[in-house]
Amino acid sequence: MAEEVDGASDGADAIAAYDADARALAASYDRPDLLGVYAPVGALLRDPSTGALALDVGAGSGRDAQWLADLGYEVVAVEPAEAMRAEGARRHPSGRIRWLDDRLPALEAVHRLALTFEVILVAGVWQHVYPAHRPRAVRKLATLLKPGGLLVVTLREGPPPPGRPMHPAPLGELEALARSHGLEILRVERGSDALGRTEVSWTTVVLRMPDDGGGALPLLRGVILSDDKSSTYKLGLLRAVARIAEYAPATAVPCGDLQESDAVEVPLGLVAANWIRMYLPLVRLGLPQAPGNSGADGLGFAKAGFRTLAAVGSPPQDLRPGAVHAGDRAAAVRAAIGEAAATIAAMPANFTRFPNSERRVFEARRIRSRAAAASLVLDVPTLRGWGALVVPGNVWRAMTRYGAWIEPVLVAEWARLTRRYAARMGMSLAPGRVEAALEWLEPQRSTVAGRTAAQRLITAGDTVECVWSGGRLSMASLDVDHCLPWSAWPCDDLWNLMPADRRVNQRQKRDLLPSAPLLAASRERILGWWERAWLADPGLGEAFAREATAALPVGPDATPADVFSALEWRRLRLRQDQQLTEWRPVL
Repeated sequence: MAEEVDGASDGADAIAAYDADARALAASYDRPDLLGVYAPVGALLRDPSTGALALDVGAGSGRDAQWLADLGYEVVAVEPAEAMRAEGARRHPSGRIRWLDDRLPALEAVHRLALTFEVILVAGVWQHVYPAHRPRAVRKLATLLKPGGLLVVTLREGPPPPGRPMHPAPLGELEALARSHGLEILRVERGSDALGRTEVSWTTVVLRMPDDGGGALPLLRGVILSDDKSSTYKLGLLRAVARIAEYAPATAVPCGDLQESDAVEVPLGLVAANWIRMYLPLVRLGLPQAPGNSGADGLGFAKAGFRTLAAVGSPPQDLRPGAVHAGDRAAAVRAAIGEAAATIAAMPANFTRFPNSERRVFEARRIRSRAAAASLVLDVPTLRGWGALVVPGNVWRAMTRYGAWIEPVLVAEWARLTRRYAARMGMSLAPGRVEAALEWLEPQRSTVAGRTAAQRLITAGDTVECVWSGGRLSMASLDVDHCLPWSAWPCDDLWNLMPADRRVNQRQKRDLLPSAPLLAASRERILGWWERAWLADPGLGEAFAREATAALPVGPDATPADVFSALEWRRLRLRQDQQLTEWRPVL
């Protein structure tokens, strides 16, 4: 089972070692009893559909390829060592197995076949792949998997045999690479060495390509990993929409004028604001976003408004929904959003197409004329004032349900493209610099607004209760809790800040999600808190409504009861999407 590392001498040495001793090694490996290593995961691979394809990378003696063929798969067996490949074909002349000379990390010959596979097996191989080339290897393997397909990798731990160079293959590294390429970790099984070597052990990892059942995930993976890209714009558009789907889904409305009646419209101004939030740190650091340019030069949206924001050093998170701007900053933000909206409509929304088609995935409906004003409030009606982006229903649902997989893939590919552009320009980038610039910046976690409101009420002699226990709070016992935990959903909106007893919050609630019965039992206390802390003050009441409308499924005329109902729905979605642990106290 040999595998070459492109450009690395130890990869060639490993292949030569397998070639030199192919007959003896094949005899040692080609024993049916050694298939016991797959016993813990074998049930996942049984009963394939008719015509199901499997890829055995580093097929060696052909033992595993034959096992897959016996299960019912058509198998492509990849082996770069010529003598070992010939020995495997001699031992297993099955009509279900086709042998191929290819190797990781590129798998160029396999990709030329234009096939996708239900199962990919990488057994006894990963330790031969040079660590710096493993990200590329995982990316190539991921693009070969069908939706719902399984990638099975065995990781070797122990000293290498003489003459066969190997590298450490830690589980954590593979798990991180899997997440960054949209794969979910289905199973991890540890076991001893089937050949009886006490100093060697193996870990079998089963990864799965998520399948939304509607074809959106394969479409998104194709755009992210396979589409030709002359800039990072397509990735920027997808990530801007994905952020809305995850953190401001209430801003989407049905698009009833299309035959695809489940399509939605999201505010083009919000897409553009997210776009600016992502690009500001990259441009300030001079990180190239297209071949041959760095900084703002050559970026179509980086005009007067964007350049002003980049120059003054304002935090990107100031462009979040609900933010308020005045004076020159209002003018700069308004101009920057308009510039970004125009570029999004003309470039990535125009050139992101369905496979083998001229049909656009997104439709940008711009509204070009906007009246200037002294202040700018980024509420939902204002953000709709730049137009709308129409998102197909299956794409929107995939983004709302699978954001935990989609965003890491987008960031990883964006970082890879940026580093590639930089290398072409002769730029040397410190490790992690691009990833740090791509981090989505939220406002710093803060409960100041909630604490100030509670202290104001307590000082005035008003009763402030712990929303969870009902106990009366004093200045000494007061704490402010994020109802929906910050660790799962970083949100400092006024509706999410609740007064709580310090002991209850810090010893019991912590970062847990309140259970549905607990939230329902706390309803009247929460509504009372909202009314006295926020809604009684016109300015705070406007901020409360503006933030709730952007983050929760409510309309602009929502009552406090409507907001509470929307909070319950958002709690349910966090529970479903992130499988958060619920808090069910006995009070």
